Amino acid sequence: MKTPARKTAADASVSNYAGLVDGIGGLLEAARRASARAVNALMTATYWEIGRRIVEFEQHGRERADYGETLLPKLSADLTRRFGRGFSADNLESMRLFYSAFPPAKISETLSRKSSEPIPQSPAGKSETTSRIFDLSSMAEIFPLSWSHYVHLIRRSRSPEALDFYHKEALRSGWSVRQLDRQIASLFYERTALSKTKANMLAKGAQSRPEDTVSPDEEIKDPYVLEFLGLKDEYSESDLEEALIRHLERFLLELGGDFAFIGRQKRLRIGGEWYRVDLLFFHRRLRCLVVIDLKVGKFTHADAGQMHLYLNYTREHWTRPDENPPVGLILCAQKDEALAKYALEGLPNKVLAREYKLALPNEKLLAKELEKTRKALEARRQ
Repeated sequence: MKTPARKTAADASVSNYAGLVDGIGGLLEAARRASARAVNALMTATYWEIGRRIVEFEQHGRERADYGETLLPKLSADLTRRFGRGFSADNLESMRLFYSAFPPAKISETLSRKSSEPIPQSPAGKSETTSRIFDLSSMAEIFPLSWSHYVHLIRRSRSPEALDFYHKEALRSGWSVRQLDRQIASLFYERTALSKTKANMLAKGAQSRPEDTVSPDEEIKDPYVLEFLGLKDEYSESDLEEALIRHLERFLLELGGDFAFIGRQKRLRIGGEWYRVDLLFFHRRLRCLVVIDLKVGKFTHADAGQMHLYLNYTREHWTRPDENPPVGLILCAQKDEALAKYALEGLPNKVLAREYKLALPNEKLLAKELEKTRKALEARRQ
């Protein structure tokens, strides 16, 4: 029987050093997360206040009559000139919607629970405007989610009730933005409301998937945070590809109700090698899987060959007996011109191919959306 080798002083030194590196790494990751959350909370409180000022300005009839629908574009141009990125008309509209979704009455109620002192009352018995009583730091405490969370809540929730539900569940379960996005896309609120076992549904909804995780680096590089701080968003090619994939996912889910999200970066093994499918959807009307492969460069014949491999694997391993053959979608976000191309060659007949073409989004529409998104993302570098 062999005697176990004794650990030498050198081994102990290596082990201690590895522990030191891991400990410092954990400290830095925690600090980065805390920094990102602190900035997000203050940013969100600031955007609520901006939304309040926009709404109150609009409610003065004279000013609203003078500016009408040009208010946000004009305000966007002036703020961008002075403060840089982050003040598009669309983002200003999100601030206005955010204030409307979380009005002063709701804010005052939350602050009252957190504060030992009562909210001061005006002579008429109504609470004064919240932001005139509490500074931004105090208000930031009641917005624990990131601004990205709130944008998803106000833009994608189908009703005030759904918004309140997703807001509470995101707080209770600690959902990342990706998890919130996935739950809204899957109609989690509606499914829970109809379920006879709501507790089980809520417990299941609290469970995260590996792809839901947001790294400390991603938190600190949140485009909204970088814009708020006036920093450049330095995208690498892989960052750009990831951002395009996520935008495309949201775009398809919002394009009617036919696309159901299955997975992102789904792994498959072909001939001893591992590959990843960028996006996998199920098309409800066609009853087939849609395999999406995104390339940042130009389209090549190798891309078509790789998609052929993906479709063969999908047909054999992921397609159920009662489903139609899968379809592939190759997207190339090349510098000067985007390209979208369906892979329909593997379908058994022309009738089915024609049916697929009629039901699927137009290739030119997808290419246009891809090109627009790439330009918007790359503008953040400048």
